[in-house]
Amino acid sequence: MKRIALICASLLLPVSVMAQATVVLPGEVRTYVLEQKTPSVTVEGEIVVGQPLPETVEVHTIPDQPEYAYAIVNDRRVVLNPSTRVVVEVLE
Repeated sequence: MKRIALICASLLLPVSVMAQATVVLPGEVRTYVLEQKTPSVTVEGEIVVGQPLPETVEVHTIPDQPEYAYAIVNDRRVVLNPSTRVVVEVLE
């Protein structure tokens, strides 16, 4: 019965919510991004986890972490997948 309830509940969620998996950033990625003095770029709209950054935003690599990159957008530090440009976390 619980399984049916969970399936029914998941059908009510928007696809974008279901597609957003929780990513646990390695501590060294978080620390590296928070320490960078890269200038912020301004982009219209909200930066949202699960959505790609515009192509106009310069993305920076993270040493020894090829699966992550970062950008500073609208004065917020953003960690993303460098191959898809999809935001995986917005650091506060």
